[in-house]
Amino acid sequence: MYKVNEIFETIQGEGSYTGTPAIFLRLQGCPVGCSWCDTKQTWEIDPDLQLSPAAILEKKADSDHWCSFTAADLVQLFADKAYRAKHVVITGGEPCMYDLRPLCELLHQHGFSTQIETSGTFEILVPNSTWVTVSPKVNMKGGYQVLRTALERANEIKHPVAMEKHIDELLELLQGLDLTQTLVYLQPISQKAKATQLAIEFCKQYNWRLSVQVHKYLGIN
Repeated sequence: MYKVNEIFETIQGEGSYTGTPAIFLRLQGCPVGCSWCDTKQTWEIDPDLQLSPAAILEKKADSDHWCSFTAADLVQLFADKAYRAKHVVITGGEPCMYDLRPLCELLHQHGFSTQIETSGTFEILVPNSTWVTVSPKVNMKGGYQVLRTALERANEIKHPVAMEKHIDELLELLQGLDLTQTLVYLQPISQKAKATQLAIEFCKQYNWRLSVQVHKYLGIN
């Protein structure tokens, strides 16, 4: 069973899949404790806040309510909702708290591509064909360490930055990694000019890429 906070169809606004129509599957639960997290409603799994699947689909605003779905339930739901997108982004919360192999494999069998967005602090259990986005969370309140195995599995490393110390953290994480098959993105934590300019300068210096959270500029989910 997968504990789900929300499901919606939109446009991916970050990283390599920017601009791609996608079904976002947001899972409940995350102990990492990022101070700038914009989905803190997904942190706690409170049994008293469990709703029916129908009630979750009717949510009109962010909340910490959740429901349980099986992989088969989710595939059927996507069909019932007549979603047109064929790319599924599994995010959270921290999706790697769950074994995502059964879900991703079933989605692949039904013609979907899959992507996960993770902090890199839990073992990544996905098929080889799943696109893995690691947004490494360093020195967060929860005390979790970014796993070397997560960085090695990443198809893209998308690092949030606001200050130069965040660049130093990334450089330390990347030491000794073979990045020939891995894309590295810097993503300003906010849309403020200073953070964006910092990211641009270091992208040029290290030949990395810039991720600007297009969905926030467009004002969409």
